[in-house]
Amino acid sequence: MKLSKKVAIITGAATGIGQAMAVRFAQEGAAVVIDYVGKPGTADDSLAKIKAVGGRAIAVNADVSNPEQAANMITEAVKTFGGLDILVNNAGIEYKHPFLEFPIDQVQKIFAVNLLGPLVCAQAAARQMVKQGRGGRIINISSIHEDLPMQTNAPYCATKGGIRMLMRTIAVELAPYKITVNNIGPGAIFTPIDKDVESNPEMEKALMAEIPLARWGKPEEVAGLATYLASDEAGYVTGSTYFIDGGMLRQAGAL
Repeated sequence: MKLSKKVAIITGAATGIGQAMAVRFAQEGAAVVIDYVGKPGTADDSLAKIKAVGGRAIAVNADVSNPEQAANMITEAVKTFGGLDILVNNAGIEYKHPFLEFPIDQVQKIFAVNLLGPLVCAQAAARQMVKQGRGGRIINISSIHEDLPMQTNAPYCATKGGIRMLMRTIAVELAPYKITVNNIGPGAIFTPIDKDVESNPEMEKALMAEIPLARWGKPEEVAGLATYLASDEAGYVTGSTYFIDGGMLRQAGAL
């Protein structure tokens, strides 16, 4: 198993890509801390799926943009499983409006969750990893929109561009501690965040025309890439974004 004896925190792991990563990490031998926000029981489905594959997991309710709650999440991981080896910053939100009409309260919330959150969690996790002295892995779930503009989605795209430079910068700063930092940039992955497109046949058809492989990606495919980046096999891999998009960026000419 690629992640045997590792301890991983995955933010926003109650559904979608986060849940797929949590289950895959557990299958690969990691003990998993599922971060969620909401009512008690929000993460029960993820916990049940991990239990079904024989894995170990706990759920922690934490707002990733709150430094105290992020620190508590690290504390719970260490208290329960004895340390921390992997952080996956997956939690994210998205609202769409024309730029001239974008409500500022929604802009602030997007920035808090999508950019401040990964920074706060990475800082808390890295402090624990440095204290342990055995290195670690930080993986951010970014997006093709760290490179590809998207109309009506300016704040979301801005946060993904920001997380690219956050990753590149801290990858250099944390390298002396054997902590690697990388981004995964998904394209169109079949998850609840894209329900507006998934439920509209015309929008879905237009989207598929932009993807050379002409299909949605699967959360499990993102989980496979995350497993590699979290493993010992990726010990010499740091400071880059790995796109998983069916060729969408290449067709768009964004790279």
